[in-house]
Amino acid sequence: MDFLQQFCQQTLNGMSLGSIYALLALGYTMVYGIVQLINFAHGDILMVGAFVSYFVLSKWGITPVTLMLSFLPSMLFCLTLGVSMEKVCYKPLRNQPRINALITAIGVSFLLENGARVIPAIGPNPRVFPTLPVVNYAWLGVSISRVQLLIFMVAIVLMLLLNYIVNFTKIGKAMRAVSYDKGAAYLMGINVDRVISFTFALGSSLAAAAGILFASAYPQIEPYMGIMPGMKAFIAAVLGGIGSIPGAVLGGLILGVAETLTKGFLSSQLSDAIAFGLLILILVVKPSGLLGKPMGEKV
Repeated sequence: MDFLQQFCQQTLNGMSLGSIYALLALGYTMVYGIVQLINFAHGDILMVGAFVSYFVLSKWGITPVTLMLSFLPSMLFCLTLGVSMEKVCYKPLRNQPRINALITAIGVSFLLENGARVIPAIGPNPRVFPTLPVVNYAWLGVSISRVQLLIFMVAIVLMLLLNYIVNFTKIGKAMRAVSYDKGAAYLMGINVDRVISFTFALGSSLAAAAGILFASAYPQIEPYMGIMPGMKAFIAAVLGGIGSIPGAVLGGLILGVAETLTKGFLSSQLSDAIAFGLLILILVVKPSGLLGKPMGEKV
């Protein structure tokens, strides 16, 4: 394989991985845009979604149809979990200093990880996620697998659906209003609590889908599997501009491509360093992110 073919192959692989980061980053950026909270437990929703799908597929068997059907119970379970987290853990702290909610988010993350370890059905040991037989399609010397096609298809459909909800529905208009000015939205009769709960539900369901896609691409699941994807999705959200939905998608794709190009041409040991190096670089050069807008602090 010559350099150009290898570059195209690694770029395709990176876009596949970046699509998963983008789905996860959308949850970070939507929650931050609404309540200015970095929900560090969001990566662990990915882990929960992967395990729900694992249990469903273990019972139904793995076929293309059952794999697609497993998205529904996984997304519904994580949707409920996300809303419950917001109601129980974050809502009581909404008018408290932001550091309180941030520490709580870290605590919820530890609770989900270590809670999964002690649940007998999950346990601390890694499990092999059911996968479809490997099928590769080649075109102009570049190979794309069936799993990558699934990732692209699901990611594109969910991103288009999210775009429709945010820009063309009543609840989406309410989300944009609350993001712009929560106080004014409340005075205009918008149910702010319902909008915040809906945002957590939407972000958590996307994280569940990302969990299934991630487990399909890297078929080993365990209670701590969401830590590194969650951190990288947070980096993607900051890279694109925290609070910007298009920015989260762009940041995820850039991060995924940068990571796979580093693995392909430099060293796999440097892939994580590249991710965190990009975070430092963007915070120094353009703190608001590629598509983010500088926000003045209200006093």
